[in-house]
Amino acid sequence: MFLNDDFLLTNNFAKDLFHRYAKTMPIIDYHCHLDPQEIYDNQPFRTITEAWLGGDHYKWRLMRACGVPESLITGPATDYDKFVAWCQTVPKIIGNPLYVWSHLELKRFFGVDLLINEENAPEIWQTVNQKLQSQSFRRREIIATSNVQIICTTDDPTDSLAFHRKLADEESRFRVLPTFRPDKALNIQQSGFNDYIDQLATVVGHRIDSYEDLLTALDCRITFFHQMNCRLSDHALDHLHFLENSVSPQAIFEKVRNQEVITESEAAVYRSALLLHLFEQYHNHGWTMQLHLHAYRNCNTNMLNQLGPDTGYDGINDQPITSPLQALLDAAERKEALPQTILYSLNPNDYDVLVALMGCYQKESKNKIQLGSGWWYNDTRAGMRQQLTKFADGSVLANFVGMLTDSRSFLSYTRHEYFRRVFCEWLGELILRGEAPSDTRQLKEFVEGICYQNAADYFDF
Repeated sequence: MFLNDDFLLTNNFAKDLFHRYAKTMPIIDYHCHLDPQEIYDNQPFRTITEAWLGGDHYKWRLMRACGVPESLITGPATDYDKFVAWCQTVPKIIGNPLYVWSHLELKRFFGVDLLINEENAPEIWQTVNQKLQSQSFRRREIIATSNVQIICTTDDPTDSLAFHRKLADEESRFRVLPTFRPDKALNIQQSGFNDYIDQLATVVGHRIDSYEDLLTALDCRITFFHQMNCRLSDHALDHLHFLENSVSPQAIFEKVRNQEVITESEAAVYRSALLLHLFEQYHNHGWTMQLHLHAYRNCNTNMLNQLGPDTGYDGINDQPITSPLQALLDAAERKEALPQTILYSLNPNDYDVLVALMGCYQKESKNKIQLGSGWWYNDTRAGMRQQLTKFADGSVLANFVGMLTDSRSFLSYTRHEYFRRVFCEWLGELILRGEAPSDTRQLKEFVEGICYQNAADYFDF
């Protein structure tokens, strides 16, 4: 039956593993894009459309694929009309994880067990909107009732972290911690770079006239973030190039500050030098570094100009990865400055490469270098199973730090349940094939580790 207690659990071993061990584990959502001010303000959602469709480019892409006009996706249509357009879309997406996720969100959070379709849209709309006005369905309450212990947001070095501080003072049910994301300081060729450096200078209280000034400023912010209980960094390395040569990053930085154009190779030299410096700082602070690799951003120029970035027009990159990533990791390792690192690739064809490469730099901790969970286009049942299989084939899956939401939605915690079911299904199949012990009690630590305990240990919160 659809979404019954044992959905995705295709054998008795899987059912036992999930219901006995995985189901009740707390959640550490160590990478997401929730707004800490939204969490702190704790306002009620206006409608289910705001909670369900606002900013969710996963859903937007599927609506576009079904021919829904943009006015009903990101345009000026009413919340109800947008909601109905999504309800008309959902019956067509069976097989896509969003079909399960959307129904699971309705069922787990709101107790609504109706199929999402145009016929049921009015009842779903009325029932859910009524509940959303209750204190029990505000943002913080949704987090707490989802058994979330820790949330790591994604934050620019210039952020004051004021709302993290307020939440630390006032919220005791869960913790909201920052993650250091310095992409704007690295993307020296992007428009607005100089404005950003000026903004960073204002935050640290001194001029940034040289590359050394920039390093001092970023070091200052890393220290501040650490004091605010930050234990992770994050980088979007969509096009990975590592280059060291005689051109100094100082000369390149000066050229850009003087409004001069630099070459691709000069930009690569600057980014390589700055990354290595940041790696060393992360290592010294005991942080975990996340590298998100091989997204291909803003493929549709017309829609980028119309709607801006992060609106559903990103694809998967297929550039060479082994040589530049090896050079980057090895340069840090030669300096004894390689931090704990999680490698995510949006291109699943990279998994074998990443698993083989990460095995060359393991030391000091359990899977110091990790293959990150199925990310973005890969957080499907098939994508999760592929990631689990590749990690197990080439490394020690028992050390895997598990799932994350990578989401802007407060309703996305059901993705942890989805992952845990897929994981237990996968592990149950190993038992059936005689590759794991049939006494599931012997797998308790294995399952609970991947669902929760490994993350709690690895990140040193």
